[in-house]
Amino acid sequence: MQPSVTVRVPGSTSNLGAGFDCVGVAVGRSLRVTARTAPASAGPAVIIERRGSLRALDVPPDADLIYQGFLAACRRAGRPEDAARPLMLTADSDIPVARGLGSSAAAVVGGAAAANALLGLALDKATVVTLCAELEGHPDNVAPAVYGGATLALRGPEGLVVAPLAVHESLALVCAIPDFTVETKQARAVLPPTVPHAQAALAAAKSAALVIGLAHADPRLLAAGLDDVLHVPYRRPLVAGYDEVSDAARQAGAHGATLSGSGPTILALAPAARAPQVADAMARAWRARGIVVECLLVARPAGGYEAA
Repeated sequence: MQPSVTVRVPGSTSNLGAGFDCVGVAVGRSLRVTARTAPASAGPAVIIERRGSLRALDVPPDADLIYQGFLAACRRAGRPEDAARPLMLTADSDIPVARGLGSSAAAVVGGAAAANALLGLALDKATVVTLCAELEGHPDNVAPAVYGGATLALRGPEGLVVAPLAVHESLALVCAIPDFTVETKQARAVLPPTVPHAQAALAAAKSAALVIGLAHADPRLLAAGLDDVLHVPYRRPLVAGYDEVSDAARQAGAHGATLSGSGPTILALAPAARAPQVADAMARAWRARGIVVECLLVARPAGGYEAA
């Protein structure tokens, strides 16, 4: 057991266009978790200090997703859950919470990665992905948080399958992040339980277009692949200004725009040379509605989690 470890986990965009529930990309915001054992006299068995975007969270330690990830890793490795108690966790994040940028997945992965490093659990990344996806429920966020880059994650006959996806070097991601939230449970509730066969067939074609478009920066394929038919049409009413912001992105030179996760962040894919103009256009569209917005430009996907 080490006395202290620090892990850094990237945020992520998921549900990328037609890659609903399966395609995600690591982005340039991150969660940092420091885990250390405390003296027996330190007080409570688990102490969690939250900083940055996590400061406003008001949940008891046992319900904290970072601690839940820590416990899940211990269980998977067959270690007692109290192996590191008293335990002190310090978490600092610049990933916006409830904005569709993978803050929950980063928290679960951060806890699992911290336990893995602090206690020497020897869990490989495939195992970390599996246990965190089981706990958090979004493998398309968990996979890029663990491996970095762009990933495809789906459940196969023998369990979770994760594969890297190529993103052409000429492409950039532009995330326009508004100052309101959309809760994942609310966004899930508006989805229909079934869709017509023709709509499902179109979704499959669009997901293939997305993957090839990402690899080759093909404008027509990206435009088709970012035009989702499985979740965006139902979630648009939850995101004030969605049509104006996505239209502004395309008019400024983006190949297309879509929700990041379940929103409200809107993600555009654009030629890197046009990314600043796309970001400015998206921000102006939201500000015209009186909505405060910040933009994140991702020139290339971020790397996966790191532990030291």
